[in-house]
Amino acid sequence: MFSKQEAQQLKKEFWTAFGKSFPRKWILYDTKVKDLAFKFSADNKKAEVSLDIEMKDEIFRNAYYEKIWSLEDILKDFIGDFHKEEYFTLENGKIISKIWVEKHGVSIFNKSTWQEIYEFFVDKMDGFERFYYEYEDFIKDI
Repeated sequence: MFSKQEAQQLKKEFWTAFGKSFPRKWILYDTKVKDLAFKFSADNKKAEVSLDIEMKDEIFRNAYYEKIWSLEDILKDFIGDFHKEEYFTLENGKIISKIWVEKHGVSIFNKSTWQEIYEFFVDKMDGFERFYYEYEDFIKDI
């Protein structure tokens, strides 16, 4: 087990190494839609790439979710099988809508799995971005 400080240092090394290994400008928060963002995350059990729809107004959040969900089969062509939850509760209690892919059996605290995580991130985020750019006008038309 790692101390809190050691864990923070490993996380910092992980993200720095990712940025250096794959120096690419990702869309992430720059979707041009407030509170619609693509995210990378990793912990001690899995890695995840997600599209988080975080609007406070449930009507707008649901409208964006339904738009993207209407393209389910197309999204699957871009990223493979995925999970979705219209009412996903974050650790802080906030309700969002979320669409994500995950890879189990990897850990941010195990350097021998970092390359596997990075390749997963690049593959899945690239798919999410290509999907978004292809259908951006349709998704944004709320």
